[in-house]
Amino acid sequence: MNEGARGSLLGRVVRVLQGRETNQYMIIIEVLDDRYVILADGEKRKTNRPKKKNLHHIEITDYISPEVQNSLLETGRVTNGKLRFAISKYMSEIVTDLKKGDLHDGER
Repeated sequence: MNEGARGSLLGRVVRVLQGRETNQYMIIIEVLDDRYVILADGEKRKTNRPKKKNLHHIEITDYISPEVQNSLLETGRVTNGKLRFAISKYMSEIVTDLKKGDLHDGER
């Protein structure tokens, strides 16, 4: 995976499709290689105990949290609070739109 693709995944909200955290939303905080990413949500999965996940086991959304992405690119770290904020912002913007009958593509 090239650096551009790697950077485009950082800060992206994903939905876990398999495993103990199925249907939970998390954020990619690190890309290991073409198959694996490191996920955290700032709540159950904090940044000090992130989850290594196969890309085939997650659904990558179109939503990137600019706050999380900038923090990761600038310092290589992100706070748990920022992750929680980004996920709650995603849930309020995108998922509430879904309930209005929209398709899940992140468009407004």
